[in-house]
Amino acid sequence: MAYLFLPLLAPAALLAVAVLAARQPGMRPGRLPQLAEGAALAGLGVAVLSLVMLVLNGPGTSALLGFAGIGLSLRLDVVSVTMLILVSFVGWVVLRYSATSLDGEARQGAFTGWMAGTLAAVLLLVSAGNLVQLAAAWIATSYGLHRLLLFYPDRQTAQRAARKKAWVARASEITLLGAIVTLVAGYGTTDIATLIGTAVAGPVTALAALLIAATAILASAQFPFHGWLTEVMEAPTPVSALLHAGVINAGGFLLIRMADVMLAAPGVLALLAMVGGFTAIFGGLVMLTQPAVKTALAWSTIAQMGFMILQCGLALFPLALLHIVAHSLYKAHAFLSAGEAVRNVAATRRPGPVAIPSARNVALAFAVAIAIYGAIYAAMGLTFGFDGKSVQAIALGVILIFGVAYLLAQGLADAAPAALTRRTALYAGAASVSYFLLQRAAEALTQGTLPATPAPGALEWALIVLALVSFGAVAVAQASFPLWAGHPAAAGLRVHLSNGLYANALFDRLLGGWSRRTVN
Repeated sequence: MAYLFLPLLAPAALLAVAVLAARQPGMRPGRLPQLAEGAALAGLGVAVLSLVMLVLNGPGTSALLGFAGIGLSLRLDVVSVTMLILVSFVGWVVLRYSATSLDGEARQGAFTGWMAGTLAAVLLLVSAGNLVQLAAAWIATSYGLHRLLLFYPDRQTAQRAARKKAWVARASEITLLGAIVTLVAGYGTTDIATLIGTAVAGPVTALAALLIAATAILASAQFPFHGWLTEVMEAPTPVSALLHAGVINAGGFLLIRMADVMLAAPGVLALLAMVGGFTAIFGGLVMLTQPAVKTALAWSTIAQMGFMILQCGLALFPLALLHIVAHSLYKAHAFLSAGEAVRNVAATRRPGPVAIPSARNVALAFAVAIAIYGAIYAAMGLTFGFDGKSVQAIALGVILIFGVAYLLAQGLADAAPAALTRRTALYAGAASVSYFLLQRAAEALTQGTLPATPAPGALEWALIVLALVSFGAVAVAQASFPLWAGHPAAAGLRVHLSNGLYANALFDRLLGGWSRRTVN
């Protein structure tokens, strides 16, 4: 079973580059950037080869290179291979971009080394076969990111953001270590496969699940621990891309990897659903008020991470994994092309009159969107008895279709051209079909690796209804915004939202964020 050690080759190559970088930290460090890019590309090839081995031989965990449950072991299954391919691909793109973007910087070699080392830590994290390796890789990833955030150490705002991130990171490490100690004490093993195969409901599992949830909330920039993510823009653009497309997903990955443990604590899942749902709504609203492209993207990440945490809270772990993949690819492209987006907006001429939907148009749009969603649901051979699909998944689809309803409202406005109406209706249909197909594919691929979504109880039903009402109300308010935008209260609300309802300011005061001038 030597193939199980395949994923180790990529971080080994990247760590070798990091060691070379320590000797060439200055400007134009020879062929170091090309070596780093080559190591990441080789890592992508190894990840693809690991996928082939998984298909041929099935999932498994390598032997432990260590003793007493402490050491190096690699888990090869659908979750780890998916993350290996994703991280390797994004890392290769970011390193390729960095070779040009950082060319001529005084510390280009050091940047390349820390970037390669951080990628190596993430790869060891997502392929970890035991809890000790997972914790060590988690801490190493956090430290590597900290060094990248301080690439311009003389910038006070960079110091402040890095310090705030460090506080949150230390808290997440403490809760993760607490969860690991609890699990090892309760189950007597550090092997992840053994652990998730024997997890049962009980006080030990509930405590461990709560600590895991706290770790994910802290690591995923959930409210009220989100402020640092909006302030790390002083770092080079490749760092933002790696952070928002890769490192920020660590919390979601942890929940997915420990899905069996989380399912044994439904109360903790309910907490995740509430925190994630609120963060998704909060982040989405604040994002709409941000004038800067990169800041808006940061708030978008907060909202997307909130939605991913909501999915985990509803026990939709296959969809959460799919969300990580889709969001990572989108956000990496968005950050690396942010400069081009600014130029495109500046070059665009002011648009003409916009068709404003009436209250009747908005109501009709939501009714049509839900009707299209339901019709496609039935047309794809499913029944409304929910026998073939979980209630949670259907509710999540309704929430997603609320976003399409916003587009439909523009197309159904009285002044809208017929072509726009047809196009938005087509978008609604395409979104519904894509959702069902992708969900079915995610569930099929992760079957046997991730647990199936259980039937909802009273608590789950209450959360589903709360989520539908909350997201529906926000979607209606957004679609009808032109109708009440002129009200004085709207201007005040926009100011408060643009400042994130001042939650970050309170967090700054708690940490003394403005008082400290330097970061070690």
